[in-house]
Formats: sequence, structure tokens, C-alpha cells
Amino acid sequence: MIRRFGEVPQQKQRYRMRPGAYAILPRDGRFLVTRQMDPQPEIQLPGGGIDPGESPLPALHREVFEETGWSIRTPKRLGAFRRYTYMPEYDLWAEKICHIYLARPLRRMGPPSEAGHHAIWMQPAEVLQALGNDGDRHFTQLYLSRSRTRAKPGFD
Repeated sequence: MIRRFGEVPQQKQRYRMRPGAYAILPRDGRFLVTRQMDPQPEIQLPGGGIDPGESPLPALHREVFEETGWSIRTPKRLGAFRRYTYMPEYDLWAEKICHIYLARPLRRMGPPSEAGHHAIWMQPAEVLQALGNDGDRHFTQLYLSRSRTRAKPGFD
């Protein structure tokens, strides 16, 4: 069973399944995130929808690159969560299955290619306050809690 975060689904609303892959991207004590400006400004873990016929890892690499301009390496799946939301940019009520990965930002290849996205670096405390949904915050906090208890804190 996948844990749900966010709004309770509306009984009379039909939702379309929308799987996606998202990444927690720590480097040098900070996190690479994306600020999506439309439909309203929001800080998010980079990532997005898995296209039909696409596997999660290629989708993760593509989406992180589109939203941040960075390449990544060594993605490791941390888990998944479900959330129900309206996506105004697609005029779609979605049941999002969000697969969360930990990966290392490798190299900036250029600016984000996806319109309305800006790559930004944030400190851990800032990112926990700024992330736009509870599921992203949950997995980021889980990563931070685990990295503090290990001798080698992940990719930092």
C-alpha cells in the first residue's frame, strides 16, 4: 500500500492515473530543486510524469534535466507516495503516483529547457519549509534523518 499525502480524493471526481519520478538532489550540503512559476510559484523536487512506454529511470533523467538543466547519476529509489490533485496546466484531475529517488547532481548542462522552471539551490532547513507538497517534504526529511545517523551522509 502506498501512503497518501495531501487532499482526500473527492468522491464524485474522476481521476486519471499519472505516475511520475522525482529526485532529492543533495550536493555540498545543499539541495537542487526547481521553482515552477506557473500556474503559481511553487518549490518542487525536480521530476515529473512518466510518459507511456517510458520506464521510471529514463523519465527521471529526462525530467530532472528539463527542469534544472543538470545531469544526474546513481539514482536510488527511496519509495513512493500517492496524491490527488488538479493539474491546471493539463486541465486534469490526477491520481499521482510519485516515485522518489535520491540522486547526485553531476553537471550543469545549461538552463532548464522546460518553460516556467528555474533551478535553485537551497539549504536543508530552507528546502523543508519551501517544498510545495507534504510527500516531497516527508521523503526529504526522511533522507535528512537517515543521513545524520550515518557516518557517510549519502551524496553530501
